[in-house]
Amino acid sequence: MIPTIKLNNGIEMPQLGYGVFQVPDEETTAAVTAALEAGYRSIDTAAIYGNEAGVGKALGASGIDRSELFITTKLWNADQGYDSTLKAYDQSLDLLGLEYLDLYLIHWPTPERDLYVDSWRALEKILADGRVRAIGVSNFQPSHLDRLAEVAGITPAVNQVELHPFLQQEKVRAYGSDFGIRTEAWSPLAKGGSLLTDPVITALASKYDRTPAQVVLRWHLQLGNIVIPKSVTPARIKENLNVFDFELTAEDLATITPLDRGERTGPDPDIFNVA
Repeated sequence: MIPTIKLNNGIEMPQLGYGVFQVPDEETTAAVTAALEAGYRSIDTAAIYGNEAGVGKALGASGIDRSELFITTKLWNADQGYDSTLKAYDQSLDLLGLEYLDLYLIHWPTPERDLYVDSWRALEKILADGRVRAIGVSNFQPSHLDRLAEVAGITPAVNQVELHPFLQQEKVRAYGSDFGIRTEAWSPLAKGGSLLTDPVITALASKYDRTPAQVVLRWHLQLGNIVIPKSVTPARIKENLNVFDFELTAEDLATITPLDRGERTGPDPDIFNVA
């Protein structure tokens, strides 16, 4: 039902997954269970979210074969550095109750600290040891990727960045296309709000008898983005998955392009250095 994207090491990743950013741990198990029951098989969490244990409980109780799941988590900034990255990875695995991850990401570059190169060396070791299927980064700009490329033996498989019609990340997507790095969108709906009431989006929703969120998710899919919408409402979780039986035209896509205004809902990776 959900198409997959082939990463640069040959691993197949579902193009549409479920994210648990800002979901409290005590609510995460129920939310992930609802997502799995709806048909999601890709779940995205992070150490800093504080809900890896809740995700793990849902996975363990699901009865779904591990080989059918694609689980991503992320290294937090305070744990960057070679040895601390290896330790943080083990802690995430323990909380998730897993023996391996499908994708492990460096959450932010925090460029002033300049530790992400050391962390990347640790990710390469974890990959070489067969304890993760793919490694990547999150919130990396082309300059950060260039810095990594100077010393990396392995090119990141994924770069997960804030991406939506108000922040289309053309340069990041083009860099990824040039170097075989798949672009994954977090906050794909720009946290709702004005994007989902924009006249261009609502007109397309009316045209296709879909919700504005479904139109935006369809836009992501047709651009080739991997996308991880988040909701804790079971009906909305199902709705976000119901985007594979219609298609936007080239003209529709062209009307969305001018919505780009460089508007972030989260931090700027060039200046975000929080540990």
